[in-house]
Amino acid sequence: MARRSRQREIDEADVEVGAPQDHAAGPTAVAVSMKRAIGHMGVKRTAQTLLRLNQADGFDCQGCAWPDPSPDHRHTAEFCENGAKAVADEATRDLIGREFFAQHPVAELAEHTDYWLNQQGRITEPMVLRAGGTHYEPITWGDAFATIGRHLTAIEPDQAVFYTSGKTSNEAAFLYQLFARAYGTNNLPDCSNMCHESTSVGLAEVIGIGKGSVSLEDVHRAELIVILGQNPGTNHPRMLSALEEAKGNGARIVAVNPLKEAGLVRFKNPQNVRGVVGHGTGLADRYLQIRSNGDLALLQALGALLIERGAVDRDFVERHTTGFEEYAAALADLDWDKVLRSTGLTRAEIEDTADLLAASERTVFCWAMGITQHHNAVATVKEIANLAFLQGNIGKPGAGLCPVRGHSNVQGDRTMGIWERPPGHFLDSLQRELGFDPPREHGYDAVAAIRALRDGDAKVFIGMGGNFVSAAPDTSVTEEAMRAADLTVHVSTKLNRSHVVHGREALILPALGRSERDLTGGRVQRVSVEDSMSAVHTSHGPLKPASPYLRSEVDIVCSIAEATLGQGHHLPWAAYRADYAEVRRTIAKVVPGCASYDEKASQPGGFVLPHPPRDTRTFPTKLDKAIFTVSPVEVLEVPPGKLVLQTIRSHDQFNTTIYGLSDRYRGIENGRRVIFLHPDDITALGFAEGDLVDIISEWEDGSVRQVPTFRVVSYDQPRGCAAAYYPETNPLIALDHTAEGSNQPAYKSIIVRLTPSDGGSTGVVSTLASTYTRGDEAKRTVEPDQLS
Repeated sequence: MARRSRQREIDEADVEVGAPQDHAAGPTAVAVSMKRAIGHMGVKRTAQTLLRLNQADGFDCQGCAWPDPSPDHRHTAEFCENGAKAVADEATRDLIGREFFAQHPVAELAEHTDYWLNQQGRITEPMVLRAGGTHYEPITWGDAFATIGRHLTAIEPDQAVFYTSGKTSNEAAFLYQLFARAYGTNNLPDCSNMCHESTSVGLAEVIGIGKGSVSLEDVHRAELIVILGQNPGTNHPRMLSALEEAKGNGARIVAVNPLKEAGLVRFKNPQNVRGVVGHGTGLADRYLQIRSNGDLALLQALGALLIERGAVDRDFVERHTTGFEEYAAALADLDWDKVLRSTGLTRAEIEDTADLLAASERTVFCWAMGITQHHNAVATVKEIANLAFLQGNIGKPGAGLCPVRGHSNVQGDRTMGIWERPPGHFLDSLQRELGFDPPREHGYDAVAAIRALRDGDAKVFIGMGGNFVSAAPDTSVTEEAMRAADLTVHVSTKLNRSHVVHGREALILPALGRSERDLTGGRVQRVSVEDSMSAVHTSHGPLKPASPYLRSEVDIVCSIAEATLGQGHHLPWAAYRADYAEVRRTIAKVVPGCASYDEKASQPGGFVLPHPPRDTRTFPTKLDKAIFTVSPVEVLEVPPGKLVLQTIRSHDQFNTTIYGLSDRYRGIENGRRVIFLHPDDITALGFAEGDLVDIISEWEDGSVRQVPTFRVVSYDQPRGCAAAYYPETNPLIALDHTAEGSNQPAYKSIIVRLTPSDGGSTGVVSTLASTYTRGDEAKRTVEPDQLS
């Protein structure tokens, strides 16, 4: 078929900057969804997929982890614009195989952006890059598995890294961790290490479980919804429907976010007349445009005001919590000057928000990466919990804690044991039920894995989905680390940067997509997933696979296990491969809360995993109660002439997968290398809108990181703050710049300065183009007065 746009690269000279929109969705979202879907899949495949997407008898969206309504309340079109883009991207009719790789040496592919690599199409057969080779070439599945087994048996188990993307099904994730532990390591980093690890750590410490405590019905019934550090219009668009329903039931909404985002202002629901031809639904009643990293100070100020007003559920506090007196005493001495400097808000704005909290009987707190990707992220998550404890907003209808996961099954993967720090009871269960002694030493998380590969302590990297190189921080260091590996293996559907930044040997193993029929073992197979609200349900795709050579993730994991551990290993890999129900029966024996897993997951709508704080107001912490905590407020000081940068998604991407070049909500078209600044900061720094600048970060160890040629764009946000897209700005983040307590990269608080660009390339610019130097930066830097 014609290659239409498949050869198109990003030409930053084509970037268009217009006015940001004041609403999300509407008829434009429908038009974009259909155009993308039909363009990639054609009319027939579009109908086959989108009408089955997120349906009880269909397949789960590979986008965000927002929960589905009950089966009897789902729309015919139960998907959002970005869900349609995700399906179209996976189910595209564009295919690449041996001919493509023969035409393109790896060195040439490495010069292209992730955008270009992704749009080439689905990978149709396993490929190998042999040591010293210049091109990927075909390899049989048997030889590919033998290659992996040969490398893994030649090293110590802790020299292997087993990475997992949040797209992986529960069955594949359970088998993957089972294999890694049977092999002998807990080196199981996953994408949660880079998105919600601070949530998992913080909540586990104070409520005893690292998951949110709400249901979709709780969101609908809430009197007040506080949304912190989250942009649902782009990252979780189906959440807008839930917010609209809550508003219809009388809820108030407070948005806390530095950027003025369309999806928090107004929602035009394309499923009703008001959203198509009317004004839509206003969402945020209060929009607090907080300075980056000011959330901890804001939450403490709100807590102090609630105590001052007597808006405390004394019965809940006395019966279910501990540490309140210390918490209250700390807030009694709150430094309001520090609060106002940290947040950039006025005291009136904070007082007004406290009034809304005090008047609410049922409050839901939602948050995402704008909270979790800071140095003090774990403390901030605990501070959110403190506010919930104060008013008893946990374990009752219409209230609770709602971290919104950014990937479709990242929470399910963690439930299934994908974690470098597994709890002892989980390992005990593996030992008891499966007859082997799993390793007890903690393994590498994502950041530690990069260090280990860089330093030669790890030799093999296996990635189950995802695009590790582009998602990770400190791109130059990550690339150096991957190239030092003896073998890199990526289980993938499409080409990405991780395939072209490779070890001495490299394998690409093409997997079935979630939209495709899985006939492994000669029967129709289904898999299961878990959403952000602990609901588990099954998924099975309707499409004929893109190639007869594709294998399921379950099949691939079982085959790697057999090639490494030997056909005679006592774990029944062949049985697991032949019938995924066998995997689910094993899950039922091992994973807490999963009794009768196969039967319950197969029911229409699935089932909800137990959650003691939500279900019975019991808290399995070390003190058997919810724990109030006290954390110091630190003002993120930005030196004169510098800014605090946060990395963000465009509306036309999901994580590192870039679907297109339209971020229409922010007014950006046909480009990505832009940096959003307050108009007064543009002037104070000596620039004008449209100027080209290089972005530079400097670190305490003397290292300097730089990304070139970004266009200055004026945008509504606090003074001293900036935002730009990832993965283009990931090279700026030092590997050690992580959250205390979770080691999660602090992508949202990078101190940078800008210098005039020397022009660079205003045409095709590599997504990950960067320089990494040590010592002084030679370019002239504008040094204006300190930013206000």
